[in-house]
Amino acid sequence: MTDSGVVLPWLVIRQDDNGNRYRVGRFATETEAREVADRLHSQGDEQLYVVERTAARTNP
Repeated sequence: MTDSGVVLPWLVIRQDDNGNRYRVGRFATETEAREVADRLHSQGDEQLYVVERTAARTNP
């Protein structure tokens, strides 16, 4: 959870040909994240886009 209370547990990750991974964005739902990944891929980008859920954080 962020300071504003908004939870964005879904990530879109771009993986290049060398295996380097870069976070593209954070999203509230898996559907949103998949739509973004699909849109990026459909624009002709040959890189791999992966949707992942972040691990839940616990506050100390």
